[in-house]
Amino acid sequence: MKDFSSNLIQHKAGLIEAMKRLGEVPGNLTLFVVDPRGRLLGTLTDGDIRRGLIGGLSLDDTVDKFMFTRFQHVSKGFSLTEFKQAREKGVRLLPLLNKQGCIEKIYDLKKHRSLLPLEAVIMAGGRGERLRPLTDHTPKPLLPLGDKPIIEHNIDRLISFGIETIHISLGYLGQQLVDYLGDGSGKGIQIRYIWEKQPLGTAGALSLAGQFKSDYLLLMNSDLFTDADFEDLYLNTLQQKASLGVASVPYTTKVPYGIFTTRGKRVTGLTEKPLYTHYANAGIYVIHQKVLPYIPRGSHFDMTDLIDRLLVEKQPVIHNPLVGYWIDIGQPQDYTNAREIVKHLNRD
Repeated sequence: MKDFSSNLIQHKAGLIEAMKRLGEVPGNLTLFVVDPRGRLLGTLTDGDIRRGLIGGLSLDDTVDKFMFTRFQHVSKGFSLTEFKQAREKGVRLLPLLNKQGCIEKIYDLKKHRSLLPLEAVIMAGGRGERLRPLTDHTPKPLLPLGDKPIIEHNIDRLISFGIETIHISLGYLGQQLVDYLGDGSGKGIQIRYIWEKQPLGTAGALSLAGQFKSDYLLLMNSDLFTDADFEDLYLNTLQQKASLGVASVPYTTKVPYGIFTTRGKRVTGLTEKPLYTHYANAGIYVIHQKVLPYIPRGSHFDMTDLIDRLLVEKQPVIHNPLVGYWIDIGQPQDYTNAREIVKHLNRD
């Protein structure tokens, strides 16, 4: 958790001190006014100071005379709806208060797209055979993509959606990932590692992860490069009361001939060079914990196996089409394409 002490100021502090402090806080945004016990009383911005001075207050007055007391905040156990409402109102910094009214954390809504109540699992144990020789001495998730490796792009995106606990399954050259990522504290999150003694597929490592605290998990492959909207996938999975939601990408096939519609040998219609759109598995899933017992412990088991099992058991499975870019970095050309996208993103 990042330190937010520079954003706090005592309610009886002088206005000159507050003005100096506002010039020092990152982004020159907001100070949170607290009492001696640390309880949040109000917020203070440049705008609050201007309004106070125009209204007759003086430079000799204390900050509690200038502060805004109808501030937006959330408490533990807050809903995603509360977060979205704050974002829609244009709130930049959103404090999380404990039962005593003290700040436990401050969310920067410019950096956080959402606050999903999920833990995430990144599957990073594969060999990356199709990218050899690049992966002979480097695990595929650590291949550079712009100014950071592939897996760090995914971790940073998960963080932007408010996910604070990430489990990473490891296999081939896994220690390199541990050495690079550490425990996640540098990014204000917790990273835990799941070691695969043998390849367990895209779902098998879930059986070794132990207990998860969230009802739903977000699972994704480590070699994706995408701007997927994790919130959209999560909310649609909840709305449909699905046991599993899978992100999908459209795959279009063009047939270069006229295609008959038939009944027996009789032609009932003709479509000239039709386009058929199918939806392919994008390797990103939201999974309810109740389906985890279907995964055999310590055995090779893919997500496709789990989906098949759920369909047999009549468990609801949905797909959610992605909007934006998505690359599965499995081949050298995929890696080249991803690096080109990064160049354009960095220019923007």
